[in-house]
Amino acid sequence: QVQLVESGGGLVQAGGSLRLSCVASGRTVSGYGMGWFRQAPWKEREFVAAISWSDNTLYADSVKGRFTISGDNAKRSVYLSMNSLKPEDTAVYYCAYSKKSWPQARTNEYEFWGQGTQVVVSS
Repeated sequence: QVQLVESGGGLVQAGGSLRLSCVASGRTVSGYGMGWFRQAPWKEREFVAAISWSDNTLYADSVKGRFTISGDNAKRSVYLSMNSLKPEDTAVYYCAYSKKSWPQARTNEYEFWGQGTQVVVSS
């Protein structure tokens, strides 16, 4: 089992920035990857960004150039720096853990999920 705890969500004005954090605990395996997904009200969960153990990254087109994913393997943590936020970025953001060694964009490639942290971007 792997437990994930997200933090850093909140309310921000459009154009502002936030940094989300996720810490993993439990039985992680070497070479694992981490990802961020989000889910807005009445919408399906969608991919945001992912990072592999070796720091390869993958981004959704909607966040490229605005969001940056990074990781700290020693701390078993992953971060999402979000800049130039837009109202359409409003969602619950979820951290996820994958045993795959390459960044994954599909939800079914992730075995464990955090509880989520709310991000609200006001216009």
